[in-house]
Formats: sequence, structure tokens, C-alpha cells
Amino acid sequence: MEGSQGLERLQALRAFVFEGSLEDSLQGQARECARLLDADSCSIMLLSGGATEEDGRLRVHAHAGAPGDRLPAAALEASIGRGEAICGQVLASGQALLVEDIGKSAYALLARRPGDPGRSMMSAPIRIDGRTVGVANVAGKGFTETDLVLFEVVCLFIGKSIQVAQLQHLLASRFAREALAHEAEGPALTAYRNPEQVARILARSFYKELTRAGFEAPQIVGATSEIIDQLNNKLHKRH
Repeated sequence: MEGSQGLERLQALRAFVFEGSLEDSLQGQARECARLLDADSCSIMLLSGGATEEDGRLRVHAHAGAPGDRLPAAALEASIGRGEAICGQVLASGQALLVEDIGKSAYALLARRPGDPGRSMMSAPIRIDGRTVGVANVAGKGFTETDLVLFEVVCLFIGKSIQVAQLQHLLASRFAREALAHEAEGPALTAYRNPEQVARILARSFYKELTRAGFEAPQIVGATSEIIDQLNNKLHKRH
């Protein structure tokens, strides 16, 4: 029976190869991760908002779970720094964590539902090329060391999907390729390594291209306003 279950789990890993946008891919992977591990919920958090990897903060990019296990709005909007909360500690250590009964552990005060007897959780880093770019978390009951190993494998798939999505976006944009080729320092700088730095490079290149094309300051400000409007529309659709 155990061998059959193990084979089913291996076959289920094929579901972690998603197509479409990175947002859709992560949301699908959160659902599949919860299903694969028989977890009540799964959240995927990625680093953002820092000039360097060390000062970046974790934010929820995807979450799946039963109605009673959905994250509150405050948790969905929160940003977690290195060493803060359980996921922040995993980010700092770079090591996956299994808590078999969180109510009886040193992490009880950090749990959302510490009074739920026998509640387990796992948290693991998401890595790309050896660098941590995020943390995934699952909550449920009865997790074991075997589940932790499988969870770490799942996080490898999540990391690869992020890498592929970012590279596909860059390859699809001649402007992005040329901007990075001209301004990036060091080998193979890509968005997943330091998205904030890449965004600044693209912004500088966009400004230079508009100036070179003869646009005046008011037109450049108008183009910038259009970008902000598009971003606001996207954020509004999410809510």
C-alpha cells in the first residue's frame, strides 16, 4: 500500500508543471501542494521590496485552502522579514522545518491556531540556483519526515517554475534583453535573482529610449503616469 501511495505521489508531481502567467502557475501549485500532502492549506511567499536579497521581505503570492483555513486579509497583505515569524526563520536559516504538533512546540505563540490539538506545519525555502527566493508553508495534521522530504521536492519544482517564467518573459522582450545586456553587471543577471535591480535597469533604459526618441519631459511624465494607471488597474482587479 505504501509503495502504491508513493508512486501516486510521484505521478502527481507532473501537475506542478504549469503554463500561463507566473501568478496562475503559483496559485495552481499551491492547490496541488495542499492536495498532494493532504494539507489543510498551502501558501507560497516570495521575496520582494529589498535592494538586496538580505533586506527583501516575504509576501504571499499564492494561497490555497479550505474556507476555514483561508488566510485573513492582514496575513495576505503582510510582509515578513528575515528572522520574523516561522517563515522568516526558515528564510534566515535556509533549512526546511517540520513541526509535528505546533501547540506543544516552541512555535506555539507564532501559530494562527495554536489551540488546535495535533496541528502540524511545514515550511521550506524556495531556491533558484542555490539562492533563496521565497518560502512555502503548509498546515494540517500528522505530517512526518517523509512528508517533509516530498515538500522540499515540491519547492524545487516551484523554484524552477519561477525561473522558467521569468526567463520566458525576458526572452519575449527584446527591450528587456538589450537593456540587461547593456547595463547589467556580472554574469546572467535575471529577474529572479534580484527583481528590484532588474526593474530599475529597465526603468533607466525606458527613460533613455524616450529621451533618445525626442520626447519631452511632459510626455515622459505622461508615459510614467500610464504605467502607474495600469498597475493600479491590476491591483484593483486583484481585490
